Amino acid sequence: MKLHPSNRFPNPAAAARRHRGFTLIELLLVLVILGILAAIVVPKFSGRTEQARETAARSQLATFGTALDAYEVDIGRYPQGKNGLQSLVEQPRENNNWRGPYLKGVVPNDPWGNPYIYECPGRHNQSSYDVMSMGPDGREGGDDDITNWADPNQRSR
Repeated sequence: MKLHPSNRFPNPAAAARRHRGFTLIELLLVLVILGILAAIVVPKFSGRTEQARETAARSQLATFGTALDAYEVDIGRYPQGKNGLQSLVEQPRENNNWRGPYLKGVVPNDPWGNPYIYECPGRHNQSSYDVMSMGPDGREGGDDDITNWADPNQRSR
């Protein structure tokens, strides 16, 4: 049986099935599958962002430590007073032995946009200094603070 080119499908119902799109149920099923995949993948990546910020804060604390130690070698003491970390980029008036800047540019904020807290002499490091980031919550205290006196593998308490 030879079919005319305009009548390839002997059954009109079969022809209609070939030209129809996806059903609503098929589309909803695909959306549900994509939603499940997103629910599995997105939390894994969002946790990595916070972990990267914490690592960046710890790295910046180490950079401050190197700069503060170089300052201490040149001046004979760590920066004190309200200028604190700013003394690493701008020469204090009373220090003629300053050989800085010890940091390039400006004193950065922590990865959450808050200034680092510097205290000398420190409450925790009484013979030197304390430097800390208030962490994601932006408040001092709590278990999310990142400090130079706590174990780097743990958050401070």
